[in-house]
Amino acid sequence: MVDLVIVRHGQSQANRDNIFTGWTDVPLTPEGIAQGQAVGRELAQLGIQFADAHTSYMGRAIKTTNIILEAIDQLYIPVHKTWRLNERHYGALSGRNKAKVKEEVGAEQLHRWRRGYSDLPPQLTERQHDRRYNRLGVKMPLSESLAMTQQRLLPYWQDQIAPRLLDGKNQLVVAHGSSLRALIKYLDQIPDEDIDKVEVPNGKPIWYRFDDHLHIVKKTFITMDGED
Repeated sequence: MVDLVIVRHGQSQANRDNIFTGWTDVPLTPEGIAQGQAVGRELAQLGIQFADAHTSYMGRAIKTTNIILEAIDQLYIPVHKTWRLNERHYGALSGRNKAKVKEEVGAEQLHRWRRGYSDLPPQLTERQHDRRYNRLGVKMPLSESLAMTQQRLLPYWQDQIAPRLLDGKNQLVVAHGSSLRALIKYLDQIPDEDIDKVEVPNGKPIWYRFDDHLHIVKKTFITMDGED
């Protein structure tokens, strides 16, 4: 048996203010920092020893990873950062208030953009540039659907995370709401039409236990302090 724990980063300022972020860097709130610490306390009680941690290029996920690893006294393990675990790019919605967008386009359209599988948010008119991606030769998207997010995430799963699990090495993944929904869709074999029902809250770990062939033996939503 081998363990995979996936965690969405702690609350960011954009989460608090109901703003679309995507590939924009925003800091954690004090509550987000506390959520990371709480995740660490719960994982410490479980006693899982991780061989590696994986996170995105976004500061909010990187910082949450470090907070968790410090809390479980595993700061020494390798932390692998990849743009493939980034949040989906929300295109022209980035930086906009979700409630205001809802007023403009209606609840149904907003839901499709946020939770649908193939629906593409409005695209940017010009491609953004950032040195962290330029150095990799990666072009920042004009916009991404969840399907596109899954498409760029799966090679990392197949090449980096799954082989380590097959070697019997427990793995920790700290990423984002959409990138984790894309991974969950793949792991749980969720149909396209049902993925809109999947939500990944900030700082709520999900624990997968796999057999030697990476078949799911058990999936557990880890209960945090104060929860029933």
